[in-house]
Parts: sequence; structure tokens; C-alpha cells
Amino acid sequence: MRIPVYIGLIGLASALSGCESDGLEAIDIEVPEGYALSAGTSTLFVNSSVAYDNEAPWVSGDYLTRFVRGDRLYDDVRTSTNGEGGGLGPVYAGYSCGSCHRNAGRTRPALWNDGGSGPYGFSSMLVYVSRKNGAFFKDYGRVLHDQSIYGVTAEGKLKVKWNYQSFSFPDGEPYELCYPTYEITDWYADAIDPKDLFVTVRIPLRHVGMGQMMSLDPTEIETLAAKSNYPEYGISGRCNYIVERGMTQLGLSGNKAQHADLTVELGFSSDMGVTNSRYPEEICQGQIQVNQGSMMGLAYDCLDISTEDMENVDLYMQSLGVPARRDVKDPQVQRGEQMFYEAKCHLCHVTTLHTRPRGSTLLNNTTLPWLGGQTIHPYSDFLIHDMGSEIMGVGLNDNYVSGLARGNEWRTTPLWGIGLQERVNGHTYFLHDGRARNFVEAIMWHGGEGEASKNLFKKMTKTDRDALVRFLQSL
Repeated sequence: MRIPVYIGLIGLASALSGCESDGLEAIDIEVPEGYALSAGTSTLFVNSSVAYDNEAPWVSGDYLTRFVRGDRLYDDVRTSTNGEGGGLGPVYAGYSCGSCHRNAGRTRPALWNDGGSGPYGFSSMLVYVSRKNGAFFKDYGRVLHDQSIYGVTAEGKLKVKWNYQSFSFPDGEPYELCYPTYEITDWYADAIDPKDLFVTVRIPLRHVGMGQMMSLDPTEIETLAAKSNYPEYGISGRCNYIVERGMTQLGLSGNKAQHADLTVELGFSSDMGVTNSRYPEEICQGQIQVNQGSMMGLAYDCLDISTEDMENVDLYMQSLGVPARRDVKDPQVQRGEQMFYEAKCHLCHVTTLHTRPRGSTLLNNTTLPWLGGQTIHPYSDFLIHDMGSEIMGVGLNDNYVSGLARGNEWRTTPLWGIGLQERVNGHTYFLHDGRARNFVEAIMWHGGEGEASKNLFKKMTKTDRDALVRFLQSL
């Protein structure tokens, strides 16, 4: 089936031909039987283990060259030596972007595999620590770096204990929920009193639709926030505004919409200890001396990665194709989609949004106009919502404030590509800390503004619950 898709004309005159319509150009896209577009001209019809990790169809020429270079920088293991591919550490959380985002997805979390901090130089998670009054600890900052290069002591190690409780749906089908409790051991400085410590852990996000997210029309998101008030269901989403680069901006990325961009520079600095033009100091600078030498003494005078290389990584992430929806004519999938709407999931997981006409601009001002003027289906409103704290006495409140987002508030997770996570990464751990081991558990952890949808799902027949899960698997 061929359907017309409109794409911004800026920079495309030599690449495409066709009729104009309000500054947009129509091109035909061949949509295989049983599929549906997810991201306009960035849609890919790939279902394999690399479904998240292919360039969009419009990527060519110099952009393709830079995409390939960005892909390599994203995946290549960094070392502690200085120079290209170096600069790792002295302390860090992962040795490459791809170590935590395998195939641009979510590497299986060490929380489950290793009971906390993992071996071999990465843990596929970030450990946030703060005082109970919200302040950071002088010797640790906001992230506990649980890995280190040779000769340096890691800041600490995380251990997790899983707590389980059994439940049943009204029709008698059992299900189980579990939540983590954390302990930090092997502090490199004085141990922090648990009574003054909040710990929250984030497993990696899928890097699906990053360019589309960066191209969203902010007015549309703000309009959603103004209209996202459904008192009959207890829903009232709001925008997270944050200050970055000296400007107050609409937050879009991250678990709490706490960033306005893809945080490439922050990722290199905080996650890998790689100095750059935005973060020129080692992440351990100003911390105490540790045994076997000073972290300060391990800093280099030159930056570990150039702005140009970081922009290539930014380009790679924003130019990835988005997997198409699959099995759209399957009767069970169609029934599940109906149940998705009947459970009011769509009030937060908004099915259709639009990108602004000019697309996105990368961190060093390269533009991607191909992302402009697109109708996309991310299944998110990119707003923050209260997800509750009452389930099992803990809920999804992690007591960590990000911008305007309180501990119990989380950005609506985009669902596109979620049905391929098991194929890409070999697991179905969901939510910010991976506590949900499957779709059903993820739904049943919804509290607060998600309580009404959870209860509507809970009251469905098993056939309809299974159909809704099958719908999610088709995304």
C-alpha cells in the first residue's frame, strides 16, 4: 500500500520532487501489508534485533557518513588512555553509550542479572543519590559512579533486594509485583548514614524516536498540558520546565522530562567521565583524594572528545529510524487497541503528535529538516504525571526532584518500539528501575493519575487483558 507523507521542503529541493502543499512536499511511502507508519518518513519496516539501530530512509550523503561515525563513537569501548576513543573515567558508570543502550535499546539491567553493580566495567544503570532534604553530597555529586579505571577506587557499589507480593485479578488470575530496596556498600569516602540517604536507580531508556522528540512542536505539548485535565479519571498532566544553557526550556527527554535535549555532552561526562567543551572538568574534580592517588591528579589538560564528534553522536541518535507498527490487521491486536482506548490509556499515551516545520537542530547547530512537518505516533504526551505512592506502600515515588517534577511525577513513556524490546535486548523489564518484568506488571504499577486506567484494565476479562498486551507488543 502506498500512502502520501508530507515532508518539509527545506534543504530537500535537490533530493525530492513532487507537488507542494503549504510548504510541504508529498512523497509516497510503500507500506507493507500488516504494517502502519510510526514516524512518517523516518519509519522503518525492520523487526530484527537491530530494529532500533538503523538509519532513517532519508539519511544519505554526508549525513550518512556522519551517522556512521556517530554510530561508531556511540558503540566503541572507551579506554582510560587519552586521545580518540579514550578519556574514560577516572570513575564512571558505563564504558560506552552502547554498553547501556545495546542496539540503541535497553541493555539487560544489572539490577536483575547481578543483584546490583555489575562486573566488567558497567552496570547498565544510573544510581542517583541525594540527602533527604534534596541536597547532594559533597564527595559524590548527584550520581554514584560504581565503576573506575585501574588504580582508582569506585565511589561505591549498589546492592538490591527485591520484595515480592502476590495479587489476583477479580477473575482469579494471579499476578505478582516486586519493588527494590537498595544498599550502597564500599563507599570510597565515609559511609553515608542511610537515615540521610535517598537512592533511586534508572535503567536505560530506548533510543527510539529521539529526533522526532527533539522536533516536537512545543506549542502542541503546552496545549496538551492545558487540556490534559480529566477530573473524572484523576488526570492532569503538566509540562516540566528546566533551565539549560542559561535558558528556561520545555523539558522533553529523560524519565521526568528533565532535559530539553538528548544530553549527549552530559552523558559523556557523567556516565563515562569523558571531558568535553560543555563539561571540561573531570566528574570527580573537587572530591576527596582516594587511595592509590588523587582523582584530581588523573585529569588531563585537553578535552577527551570534540564538539564535532559529540554532534555526530547526536546526529546518529536523531537520525535513527523508528520501527513501524506490526500486525495491525490481527483481530487480537485490533481488540487490544480498542481495550487501550476503553482503559483510557490514550489520555496520557497520546497516539498522534506533530513535529514543527523546520525539524530539529543538533548541539552544534546542524539542522535536520527531514524531521519537520511529520505526523508521528509516539504514544506519549511528554508531560509529567503523578504516578502515585500507595502501591505496596511505596508506589513509584522515588523522592527525587528533577526540575518541576516531584518524586512521584514521571514523564509519560513513549510506547513506540516497545513491543520489540525483548527481540532487541532480550528482556521485558520496564519502568524507570526495571521493577516491572512484563507488560502486566508495568500496568499494575500505575497509581495516582494512572489509577483509573489500571482499575479499568483490572476489571477486564482475561481475554481482553491479553488482547491489550498483544496490542502493546505490536507497537
